[in-house]
Amino acid sequence: MEEEGEKRTVCVTGAGGYVGSWLVKLLLSKDFIVHGTVRDPSDGKNAHLQKLEKASDNLQLFKADMLNYDDVASAIAGCEGVFHVASPVISTKVPDPEVQIIAPAVTGTLNVLKACSEANVKRVVVVSSTAAVIMNPNWPQDKVKDEDCWSDKEHCRKIENWYFLSKTLAESEALEYAEKHGLDVVTVCPCMIIGPSLQSTVNASTLFVSNLLKEGRESLENKAWHLVDVRDVADALLLVYEKPEATGRYICAPYCIKTCDMVDMLKSIYPNHSYPKNFVEVEDDAGMSSEKLQMLGWTCRTLKESLMDSFEYYVDAGLLNKDY
Repeated sequence: MEEEGEKRTVCVTGAGGYVGSWLVKLLLSKDFIVHGTVRDPSDGKNAHLQKLEKASDNLQLFKADMLNYDDVASAIAGCEGVFHVASPVISTKVPDPEVQIIAPAVTGTLNVLKACSEANVKRVVVVSSTAAVIMNPNWPQDKVKDEDCWSDKEHCRKIENWYFLSKTLAESEALEYAEKHGLDVVTVCPCMIIGPSLQSTVNASTLFVSNLLKEGRESLENKAWHLVDVRDVADALLLVYEKPEATGRYICAPYCIKTCDMVDMLKSIYPNHSYPKNFVEVEDDAGMSSEKLQMLGWTCRTLKESLMDSFEYYVDAGLLNKDY
């Protein structure tokens, strides 16, 4: 137990990223001392972290390559808890997915876990993804997916979905390592993340969702999207870290909305934006449940609030036309 008034020290890998930045902001607001790993602390794209409230006193950035064990270990040394958020997200096709996507995700995760064992870290929270949940052709289509559902690794390889494979391998390896070495590891699997960004650079999630709403698009697939606000993901990560009873994996996917319904919701708020007009029906499965996370006490913003904040951010970032 910590002494009264003593600040707790935790490490956040990928601190400069979309989720990592909001998590660092939340932890600083709760008076944690934060060790944040970034590729280059002097890079201007990490400047937003130093501007966060309490950052000057309680945030220390570490230059770390997740594939370099010594880098990782130096950032984790002296920490009671670790949030492993860093993971490669590559939106374009790569020539060597095993080297560019799979190895960084798996090796990076194992380096973090080994360093945590060495430093006697009390709990590790690993950010996985619903990509590690949903790609399972053997799961009954009419059955809601829960934490027992895992993406099929061989199926992911077969269809060359390397991102889904990387998240599935990294999460399963993390939980296997935890069991084998007695390390307390909890994983959180967020779905498509929306909401404003603290970064100065545009991220893959932001680009993906804003592209759905780009002007000039005549038709879109009317598929079901699972959405969660980035700020609610940060809350979920801190919740599973602080709740002693948290165990295993947690799906973080509170809302499911069809494309046309999302457009209708935004149209009612921003009527002058030019939205896609035609929707092509596609088959969807029964979706996912976040009940386990909600039973732990997690609550989230309304979808309308998240979509409004996202839309405003996309306009401010120049991703959408401001004449709405």
